[in-house]
Amino acid sequence: MEDFAKIFGSPARLKMLRLFIFNPDLQLTAVEAAERAKVSVATARKELSELYAAGFLRKKGERTRAQFQTNPKFEQFPALAQFIRDTTSVRPQRVRELLKKAGTLHLIVLSGLFTGAIEPRIDLLVVGDKLEERALAQGVRTIEAELGREIRYASFATEDFRYRLGVYDRLLRDVFDYPHRTLLDKLGL
Repeated sequence: MEDFAKIFGSPARLKMLRLFIFNPDLQLTAVEAAERAKVSVATARKELSELYAAGFLRKKGERTRAQFQTNPKFEQFPALAQFIRDTTSVRPQRVRELLKKAGTLHLIVLSGLFTGAIEPRIDLLVVGDKLEERALAQGVRTIEAELGREIRYASFATEDFRYRLGVYDRLLRDVFDYPHRTLLDKLGL
């Protein structure tokens, strides 16, 4: 991400670009964009005004109530969107690092958004013991901020996961029967 942040001016601008490219119909105020991208409100306002001045965003309203949305008439939008989509990823080590604070992890599987599967039910599967939902949600929100997209995830206690796997739970079949990537497997799957 650091190389692209240098090219695009700053990590915050790259996060804003990703946020609006992956969510083109979304209308956000500067406060909402700052929250989703995990940057300060002042930084968000600065980056949004720069992207608006460049023609990448359009604006409705004035001052603090202004809402920003991707400008579909931006001439370079298709090329820029394709480039951002092709180069956006989160290193597996970074995902593990962000999620390890949630508890004792035994299995982390990426699917959907991370593998290009169409219409997945979930993008991230986490299995562990003593999972703290708040810490897990915070780790997922950080990944979302880096990617610029919302991530659908599911978490299970190890015993519950083994039971669901044994009864061929549909959610788990949707993960394991389609393209997926295992980042951590202490269960021997």
